Amino acid sequence: MAAAERRPAWQIIGWLCLAHVASMSVFATYPALLPPLQAEWSMSNTEAGFVSGLFFAGYMAAVPVLTALTDRIDARRIYLASSVVAASGSAGFAWLVHGVLTAGFFQFLVGVGIAGTYMPGLRALTDNTTGAAQTRAVSFYTASFGFGTSFSLVLASSIAAAAGWHWAFACAAIGPLLSAAMVVLGLPARKPPDASADAHLLDFRPVLANRSARRYILGYAVHCWELLGSRSWMVAFLTFAQSVVPAPLSPAAIHAVANLVSPLASIAGNEAALRAGRARVIVLGMTLSGLLTCALGFLAHLPWILVFALVVVHMLLVMSDSSTLTAGMVAASDPDRRGATMAVHSTLGFATGFVAPLVFGLALDLAGGNRSGLAWGIAFLTLGIGAIAAPALLGFLRRS
Repeated sequence: MAAAERRPAWQIIGWLCLAHVASMSVFATYPALLPPLQAEWSMSNTEAGFVSGLFFAGYMAAVPVLTALTDRIDARRIYLASSVVAASGSAGFAWLVHGVLTAGFFQFLVGVGIAGTYMPGLRALTDNTTGAAQTRAVSFYTASFGFGTSFSLVLASSIAAAAGWHWAFACAAIGPLLSAAMVVLGLPARKPPDASADAHLLDFRPVLANRSARRYILGYAVHCWELLGSRSWMVAFLTFAQSVVPAPLSPAAIHAVANLVSPLASIAGNEAALRAGRARVIVLGMTLSGLLTCALGFLAHLPWILVFALVVVHMLLVMSDSSTLTAGMVAASDPDRRGATMAVHSTLGFATGFVAPLVFGLALDLAGGNRSGLAWGIAFLTLGIGAIAAPALLGFLRRS
């Protein structure tokens, strides 16, 4: 038995979570630097949302294949190759970008790279844990997404302030390479089961026929629409809010703090689900987060400390059902098709990450632009309304 297999579950979970945070260094560099990049390249809000959305387009294009391949190939190999792609995309953005189209191309590459680290990393983790430890592993791993986002925001804004945005993207490229080394060297090799060898790689019909897993997959898509849409535009919204009411903290710092505390809600949500049931946690989390998201854009005129608090509470509520939805998907999946199930889960989730920032930016332009409080309010409505309706439409309300 390999040394990694003999280690306690908590050590494996901690190691994978640290690797995941390192891989996320490239995730939020563009959103963190969106205001100066938008000004430098004279981008409209729609164009800015398009570049942001291409990250998720790259993710969406790659994740079905890369995650489904974990049913046939050791997830560590996929993680390694994808980390190189993510690092290349960030380094290319640093030195080869000349405007919207080239920026979109390299954001697409970063998205492809993250597609091959996030869910394949989760597959590697669940392959090395079982039972209650596996449920908590999913909880902590998905929660570490928030820590990784905060790390990326702080890294990008700090380096950009000291050396310019080019170096912010260049330094971010180191993170995925470090995480690849951690995963390849820190986990045992795994030979996936042969049960799916005769199935077509991209035949997801058995996954979609699993009604229990499908409910969690669709719920995750609604969750990602709200989460990834707001993350793409939050720094820009806080920049607008501070033009109305000045604040001592920068927009990137406020967003980083909100993302830093939000994983606590994800972990607490999963623990509550173990005791009170997943459906109840999902209904409460989605409803409250949807209501606050719908209101947030209209509240930029409040004192900065209240806006700060509302952004933190917003992220806490949005993240409260994140790990619960993913853990529910893992538990409901066929073990022999877990990679395919994760692929559908992540594809639909991050597909909304492509569309939501674009819809948000379009709504912002049509409603009056990013200097209009009403326009920001309408744009946030496009993110929150789905979370309010989803519990009833997907059957979670009835099951709760």
